Amino acid sequence: MTPNAMIDEWYPVGLFSQLDTDGRRTALMGEPIDVACDAGGNAIVTGADGRALPVCVRYGHVWSSLGTPQKPLFAIPEADQPGRRYVDVGVVRVRCSPLRAVENFLDIAHFPFVHTDILGAEPHTEVQNYKAEIRDDEVWATQVKFYQPQAAKSASGGITTEYMYRVPAPTCSVLYKTCPPRPSEWDVITLFVQPLAEDLCDVWPWMALFDDESPMTDLIHFQQTIFLQDRSILENQLPRLLPLDPGMEIPTKADMTSIAYRRWLKRHNYTYGAQLVAQ
Repeated sequence: MTPNAMIDEWYPVGLFSQLDTDGRRTALMGEPIDVACDAGGNAIVTGADGRALPVCVRYGHVWSSLGTPQKPLFAIPEADQPGRRYVDVGVVRVRCSPLRAVENFLDIAHFPFVHTDILGAEPHTEVQNYKAEIRDDEVWATQVKFYQPQAAKSASGGITTEYMYRVPAPTCSVLYKTCPPRPSEWDVITLFVQPLAEDLCDVWPWMALFDDESPMTDLIHFQQTIFLQDRSILENQLPRLLPLDPGMEIPTKADMTSIAYRRWLKRHNYTYGAQLVAQ
C-alpha cells in the first residue's frame, strides 16, 4: 500500500539528545533512513537513496518526512510554558499498526482492566458522557472524567481526573489531564508514533509536567509502566491494521473519540496502517 496523504506528514524519528555523528539507522514507512547530527550539532535525516529529508527538532525529538510537509509541525503551547518539566520517556517498539497505537491511547474504558489500581479500578468502570468533535481539523475529546487511584506520579491518592484528548496528526496524540500539584493547570502527556511499517511502530511518549518533587527516573518509569501494560494488548489485537470501515467493529458509547478519529483518518485519506474493507 502506498503511504498516500500520510507521506507528507511529520514523524518522530529519534531523540535529539541521543544523536551523534555516527547516526541512528531506523525506518519510516518501510524505507530505511539514517538520523544523525552534523559537526555543527544540527540534526540531519537521510533516505535510503542518500537524499536529504526534511528535518525539524521539537519537543525533544527529531522529526522528518518522506514527502514534503505542507505545514509546520503542530504546536503544543505548554512546551514553552515556564516551570514545566519536560520528560523524554524513551521509545517502545510495538508490533501493531501505528494508527492502532494512537487509538489505544484515546481509549478510556480499558483503564480499570489494563491499568488496574493506577489509572482505574473496579467498580469504577463507567465512562461518563463526554464530547468528541473535529476542531480546527483536529480530533478533540473534552469533558472526559474518570476516577483514578493514581492519576500521576505526583498524585497522593485517588481522584476524579479530567481529561482532554487531541489528535493533531495521524500518528500523534496529546493528552491534557488534571495536574494534582496545580489544579488550575493541565499536565500534558503525548504519544508520538513513528510508523516503521504498516504493522510495526516505535512509540515515543513525551511529557510536560508541573512536578517539582518526583525524581526524573520515577517519572520515566511511571509512564513506561503504563505503556508496557498497553503493549501486550496492542500486539494481540486483530486485525493488526486499524479498520476504517464502520461495519468491521461494533463501537459503544465509550468509543466516540475512536469513531471521530477513524472518520477523520478516512476523510483525509490517512490510510497507511489501516484496513479499509473486511477480509
